[in-house]
Amino acid sequence: MATIDLIVLGMLKRESLSAYDIQKLVEYRNISKWVKISTPSIYKKVIQLEEKGLVTSRTEKEGKMPEKAVYSLTDAGRKEFEKLMLEISCKPINIFLDFNAVIVNLESMTKEKQRECLDNIASNINVLKSYLEENIDLKENAPDIPAAGMAVLRQQFLLIQAIEEWMGALNK
Repeated sequence: MATIDLIVLGMLKRESLSAYDIQKLVEYRNISKWVKISTPSIYKKVIQLEEKGLVTSRTEKEGKMPEKAVYSLTDAGRKEFEKLMLEISCKPINIFLDFNAVIVNLESMTKEKQRECLDNIASNINVLKSYLEENIDLKENAPDIPAAGMAVLRQQFLLIQAIEEWMGALNK
């Protein structure tokens, strides 16, 4: 999957990292909230990228910690990163939200079941909104948070507001 490739290559473009460190950065940056990427997929991806010659690994051991593979980009990896950036940025922007499959099928449900589905969505929206508000408050003035990261958080918050507005219109 090109998106996971781009995320991993982009992180390794900045610095050499272990798969564990990449996974922790994905968690810290909340990337898995916006892109389908899992911990196992990161570990598999670095191995695949190494097999393709896009990254290399070296084994490191720190103190009593077990050995770990630390990955670095190769020249081919840097070229692939740039290629993916251009390729993906040229594609139409798609926002895939799994719950849209529920929304487009609501009318096929009884009013009672529609309400149950909408209540579930509202509950999940409230959880995500609280999470986003907390993260925006924590990270807004933090010097180590890149502007791009804040843009993603704000983008997601605007999306939540639009969904709340739609749900409010349904309840009228």
